[in-house]
Amino acid sequence: MKKISNIVFSAFAFAAVGCASTTDTADAPLKDVFDGKFMIGSAVNAHQIAGHDSLALDIVKKHFNTIVAENVMKSGEIHPLKDAYNWAPADSFVNFGCDNGMFVVGHCLVWHSQLAPWFPLDADGKYVCADTLRCRMRDHIHAVVGRYKGKVKGWDVVNEAIVEDGSYRKSPFYEILGEEFIPLAFEYAHEADPDAELYINDYGMNVAGRRDTYVKIVNDLKSRGLRIDGIGMQAHIGMDYPDLAEFEESLQAFASTGCKVMITELDMSALPTVSRSANVADMVDMKQVVDPYPDGLPAEVSDEWNARMLDFMRLLLRNSDNISRVNVWGVEDGCSWKNNFPVRGRTDYPLFFGRDYQMKPFLGTLSAELAKK
Repeated sequence: MKKISNIVFSAFAFAAVGCASTTDTADAPLKDVFDGKFMIGSAVNAHQIAGHDSLALDIVKKHFNTIVAENVMKSGEIHPLKDAYNWAPADSFVNFGCDNGMFVVGHCLVWHSQLAPWFPLDADGKYVCADTLRCRMRDHIHAVVGRYKGKVKGWDVVNEAIVEDGSYRKSPFYEILGEEFIPLAFEYAHEADPDAELYINDYGMNVAGRRDTYVKIVNDLKSRGLRIDGIGMQAHIGMDYPDLAEFEESLQAFASTGCKVMITELDMSALPTVSRSANVADMVDMKQVVDPYPDGLPAEVSDEWNARMLDFMRLLLRNSDNISRVNVWGVEDGCSWKNNFPVRGRTDYPLFFGRDYQMKPFLGTLSAELAKK
């Protein structure tokens, strides 16, 4: 079991976000709280699926009706060598979801990051030709999607393909195949499992340039008769970003394509925003700036975090007709990637459950509000 933090969720903290009581609705399973609005779920990691964190699995089984693979299905993990697949962790993830009656999401089929090093290269370490990459993409997608046909209900087919100004990311897929790599990926995924839902997914989806390009891509895929069911808005947010009105504008723009919107990787850092280029070696004297709360969030910061997350969730509920699921990117604060990004070794508090495996206060408020409707 992970060390329990000394975060105190006091009655004062509940009152600050409008919840006067922790009884009745506060302990209700979240999948029941949001029933009729959208599915609610979490990313699950290999450590948890292997049974090394039973408390996290208890949370997942009680509260969530959908799960997504945090890492075990990325190509570098599941297909590390050209002629070798590492199926065991992904098999365990899928079996866990199916055994517990969950909507299982595979993440992800085509992504430049955590890409198996061999995938875009020839024996000399140079990019392969277009025909070779098409074959490798098709073989990989058919192998992975085909193995879990009928079990994995939805796939993040293409991940993080567009940058902020709306141009295509200069990934190996784009450099070799151009814009066509996206339609090809969706074509191959549909071939492998015609019944699976297919999604496109990215971060910073509130940004106008990225938003506009994705709307165009989705409409183009539809005009070509290719299946695309959903647009994933990753929602890695912070205390000072994004502007929620801007986020809602993008959500509605994506819904206008006829696709469902998914909030796919929700977390909200409670720490000061720092640059991704921050050098840890230069930060020894800035510990209080970059990692100010190693022993737990002060009550006033916890209140601010809960209030902003409450506002964000209310935004999602306003738009629930266009949202099919919300997946938090991790189960409890201690397992979140945000503890090591953009600066390694910080202690962050970005998820729905704390290091003590207890539900955050804003969820009690939402439960009470929804119970009155």
